[in-house]
Amino acid sequence: MPLNASGPRLILKRLRQVMASPQSAQERLDDIVQVIATNMVAEVCSVYLVRAGDLLELFSTVGLNQASVHKTSLRVGEGLIGEIAARGVPLNLSDAQSHPNFAYRPETGEEIYHSLMGVPILRSGRVVGVLAVQNETQRHYIDEEVEALETVAMVLAELVGSGELIDSHEVHEGTFAQGIPPQLDGLTFADGIAIGHVVLHEPRLEVTQLLSDDEELETSRLDEAIDSLRMSIDNLIESPAMGVEGEHLEVLETYRMFAHDRGWVRRIREAIETGLTAEAAVQRVQVANRTRMARISDAYLRERLADLDDLSHRLIRHLMGRESNNSVVLPDDAIIVARNLGPAEMMDYDRDKIRGVVLAEGSPSSHMVIVAKALGVPVIGHVASIVGIVDPGDRIIIDGHEGEVYLLPTSDVVQAYEERVKAQELLEQSYADHRELPAVTKDGIEISLNMNAGLLVDMDNLGRTGADGVGLFRTELPFMVSETFPRLTAQKELYEGVLNAANGKEVVFRTLDIGSDKVVPFIDLPKEENPAMGWRAIRLSLDRPALLRYQLRALIQASGGQSLNIMFPMIADVTEFLRAKEIFDREILRHERLNYEMPSEIRLGTMLEVPALAWQLETLLPHVDFVSVGSNDLMQFLFASDRSNTLLSGRYDILSPAALSFFKMIIDTCDAVGKPLSVCGEAASSPLEAFSLIALGMRSLSMAPSAIGPVKEMVRSLNLAQATEYVESLLHSPDHSLRTKLEGYARDHGIEI
Repeated sequence: MPLNASGPRLILKRLRQVMASPQSAQERLDDIVQVIATNMVAEVCSVYLVRAGDLLELFSTVGLNQASVHKTSLRVGEGLIGEIAARGVPLNLSDAQSHPNFAYRPETGEEIYHSLMGVPILRSGRVVGVLAVQNETQRHYIDEEVEALETVAMVLAELVGSGELIDSHEVHEGTFAQGIPPQLDGLTFADGIAIGHVVLHEPRLEVTQLLSDDEELETSRLDEAIDSLRMSIDNLIESPAMGVEGEHLEVLETYRMFAHDRGWVRRIREAIETGLTAEAAVQRVQVANRTRMARISDAYLRERLADLDDLSHRLIRHLMGRESNNSVVLPDDAIIVARNLGPAEMMDYDRDKIRGVVLAEGSPSSHMVIVAKALGVPVIGHVASIVGIVDPGDRIIIDGHEGEVYLLPTSDVVQAYEERVKAQELLEQSYADHRELPAVTKDGIEISLNMNAGLLVDMDNLGRTGADGVGLFRTELPFMVSETFPRLTAQKELYEGVLNAANGKEVVFRTLDIGSDKVVPFIDLPKEENPAMGWRAIRLSLDRPALLRYQLRALIQASGGQSLNIMFPMIADVTEFLRAKEIFDREILRHERLNYEMPSEIRLGTMLEVPALAWQLETLLPHVDFVSVGSNDLMQFLFASDRSNTLLSGRYDILSPAALSFFKMIIDTCDAVGKPLSVCGEAASSPLEAFSLIALGMRSLSMAPSAIGPVKEMVRSLNLAQATEYVESLLHSPDHSLRTKLEGYARDHGIEI
């Protein structure tokens, strides 16, 4: 006898009563099973929950042998119950025993039951159990019955998630539904391996109130939330920041179309009619959509699942009156999972607890990645579906060598990666053992290897890595975590601390490079269509000279009796450098008049990040003491390729003939007049890129501390004369990239890359 029209409402009404009772979780589960069996006219109703090791344990039943509860278990994928768990989709069979996957457990006494209908119990796409009903007669359960059981499974998912039935750590060891692979591929942004637990940068709001007896109120709340959601999307599309055309607007228009889809809204209203709250109804339809879309083979249609998921999350936020939630408590082995992440947001986290970062979007040359490399934190980006399918606390492994992410890894995968981590630690120890060895090529050419830094605590890496000095100290990082503009005394104390920690080794301070994606709380930066090419760095400092003047004053005071090296960022023409130098000269005169102790030596240089400056080098070089190439910005401007745009991240390669020829021109121009030149961008941090630049004539590099060891090993394995001849022979090649050829040369000549 099929479920009647009032069945779902009646079931949920009884479930409200059961969930509100003061009984234990097991007693409530037993009552829920009885309610389902009675209302669905089923001889059997059973609940299996996923335990550690991918085991499905029978937790409660009506109709099967009670002695088998907590005794009977199946592996995920074993039998019909195991198949439902493995695939994450419902199974509806009129003759279950004839199915090839039927697995008989004699202790249950289920041999007399023929029909079976089971649904997965899902939490955020993860199967945490299976709910099944059985009948002696051969019958086919109608769609309304399947949907009713799926609705009940939502309630059970919250009961399981509470940790009352199973320890919460076992819930996080569950299995993913069909269409959600345990291994996801991305792009390596920062190298390394990390094993830890998920922390969502913007945690999804948990729907805890599932059941309601006021349909009119919930429908009204839904209507208001949908109106608010649609208005927010309209405002986003129509905002001046979006421009008037472009692919991004087409994407948002498709997104708006989903928000106005009548079928989507109708299904949510129908779910409310069964007795769910508006939030639970949205979640119920979301789960159904995910299940339906997972069966579709068309890649484009499956990609729409992410749009529907995101739209559902947004609607739930509107219903709960919360647009974001960043109150995050970190475990000791946190893996941050985010759609995207800025450098200031990265620094907000406790650096001692972050083991890795996984991004749905991102760019390998973003400033956040630079910060992560400085912290020695591996980063994997372009893992498109990651945000929607993980839960806080999930076990996760990220392999920054291969660009792979493992979700809920099995014990053997964890063991394999723990062994790799130990091997990596031994390799790093070997680098530490060699830190006192000079970075000299096989044919006797010495290369200066310096490190990049941005915080006082980074200076500990100077002795640990054996770096020659600090080729780039990013002074803006302390500003980015300060609510107010740091006072002169605070800046002076910081720079004094840096110089003292350097213990006589050279430190090159870069003046403030704020703007673009490096925002500070105390300056209201304008909205710009192209912020990387907008009001930032030296442009902002020259327009707000008090910022630059105070910073230079603090640097001069901090360096009394020691050498002072300063470089200005984002210089686009010679006059900008001269204006900045004039401000510095005035501060030096002021310093002398006040009879302060003077720096023992002063060197002023410039970053070369804007291609236009490369064609002014002959005019510029007489005015500067040194030049440092910022390869990240230089490459994005040279190729007109926004490094923060995920669609463009693979469009150019620094190891292309064009880029390397450009570097060669800069190197030759500086060498001709004997002006010191270095590179302090991310190109210096990769042994292969560093090898190529050294072969072209670069003799000083500054990099992330973690790169000092690997790059030194490369230098000491290099015959420079041979390498120079080979690399220069490739500069006129028509290839898009020389990477494969350079890797082959290094491999054939025993160069450690």
